[in-house]
Amino acid sequence: MRIVSLLPSATEIIAQLGLEDQLVGVTHECDFPASVLMLPKVTNTLIPTDASSAEIDRLVRERLSGQNALYSLDVAALEQLRPDIIVTQALCDVCAVAEDEVRNAACKLPNLPPVVNLEPETLGEVLACIRQVGDAVGEPQRAERAIAALQARIDAVVVRTKQIAARPRVALLEWLDPPFSTGHWNPELIRLAGGVDGLGREGTKSRTLRWDEVVAWQPEVVLISCCGFTTERAMQDVPLLDTVPGWADVPAVRDNRVFVTDGAAYFSRPGPRLVDSLELLAHVIHPDLHPLPSHVMAPTHLRGQLAPAR
Repeated sequence: MRIVSLLPSATEIIAQLGLEDQLVGVTHECDFPASVLMLPKVTNTLIPTDASSAEIDRLVRERLSGQNALYSLDVAALEQLRPDIIVTQALCDVCAVAEDEVRNAACKLPNLPPVVNLEPETLGEVLACIRQVGDAVGEPQRAERAIAALQARIDAVVVRTKQIAARPRVALLEWLDPPFSTGHWNPELIRLAGGVDGLGREGTKSRTLRWDEVVAWQPEVVLISCCGFTTERAMQDVPLLDTVPGWADVPAVRDNRVFVTDGAAYFSRPGPRLVDSLELLAHVIHPDLHPLPSHVMAPTHLRGQLAPAR
């Protein structure tokens, strides 16, 4: 089967199923596993890659308000790849080519490949998407094995979390300029990891915050995971925290419990690595209880790197 993935998380699901050799095309953002970097790209971004975070936010809002696409589909490349199936999503307008554009393009291909649309909003629905992809590509047993392995890791975190009496307030931020809460599955991950999220809501979209909201929540743990950014890119925005009134008095800042992680690898993609994200988050919140698996990248600890707010 010739599979084209129009979503990084779908690419990761297909690789998790052991079907990486059947991938023939991916998006410009697909980077895991590393071997997919060599595959043909069928999308392009319309947002400048060197734009500041504030500029990216402005451009995204402008394009979405005008119903303009953020990504373009290379239809000619898609035709050359002759896919038997296309995997995409309609959950987030910021994350992928518009679903209608994908379906219109598929209708013009000679073999009329089916389009598999993924729309998970919870961790359980992410696991169900693995089953959906497995069924679509004719590998349901592989999907069930993958789901069972991931569920066992989730259950291990949940069992350990049941030992916890005190659950700290957590702020998981997916953007800094302006600040955004995380949404969909991430507030659920915070709960499963033994924390309390007062900024995001389970199963709902992320939202723009005011910094006074973040400070008022008085988080005891702050984890910054800027959507689509590496840790190094997110660190460029960290100095903004110095200008937030009251930031120096936030418990997480006073107690040196502010961390930055790779938002391209963790939290933003509804695929198998959300379980890695859960294990990372659990370790950050309760390091003495939850070990950090060796395959999960440790977050950058901002100990001593934040100046008092002015």
